[in-house]
Amino acid sequence: MDTPTAPWRPPRFWRAAQVFARFLVALLARLEVSGDVPAELRRGPLILAANHISPFDPIVLAAACQVRGVAPRIMATGGLFRAPVIGALMRHAGHLRVDRGTAGVHRALDDAAAAVARGSVVLVYPEGRIGLDPGLWPERGKTGAARLALACGAPIIPVAQWGSHEVLPYRTPEGMLPGIARSLLRRPVIRVRFGDPLDLHDLTHGAPGAARQGTDRIIDAITDTLVPLRSDEPDRPRHVDPGRPVDTSRAHRRRPPG
Repeated sequence: MDTPTAPWRPPRFWRAAQVFARFLVALLARLEVSGDVPAELRRGPLILAANHISPFDPIVLAAACQVRGVAPRIMATGGLFRAPVIGALMRHAGHLRVDRGTAGVHRALDDAAAAVARGSVVLVYPEGRIGLDPGLWPERGKTGAARLALACGAPIIPVAQWGSHEVLPYRTPEGMLPGIARSLLRRPVIRVRFGDPLDLHDLTHGAPGAARQGTDRIIDAITDTLVPLRSDEPDRPRHVDPGRPVDTSRAHRRRPPG
């Protein structure tokens, strides 16, 4: 866990990796970034909450954040950290390990809270997995992102992305090479939009129901940010991945306006 000493600063390795991510995304797709991160928040403390639709998402978001001058620490599955080479690189870049389905998952929130306290930008996927909604709309979220925001009091910005599902299939590495070959030829458009900062200050950390209310607001904000990115695909995506299962058990029902 981080200790509250000197403010954390992204290592040069991670900054260089973001530049490489931009090159890689440009090779396979056309990246369009809209919205912005206020200048005073780009170095943190800040929480970015993004939808999750493809294994390609972390590379896309690393590139999009580089465009906006942000170097986030990504909360990522523990499996990546256990990989021989990738794990070492993830740790060196300062990313945060999440061991889902274990008792250690709670330690991830403590680590993230310490990271935010040291001035980091932390990127989290509130859905907790690659979404399985048949329309690829954000699913009902896990409460971790809201609990983190409420505990830290840090600003939270919704981030929506669309198009990365056309590059890498859900079951990557299965089908990865055909997906890359198709992308090299077609170069699909990948859109990323940074939304407006979300205000959760009316919710009290630890109060009954506060984490759930905050989570629903975060998912609503991501959904609102996503709407203009897929205006020509409002119901179902044109690109269908036959290997992606469908699960409607976590469908997110938007709260009524007002």
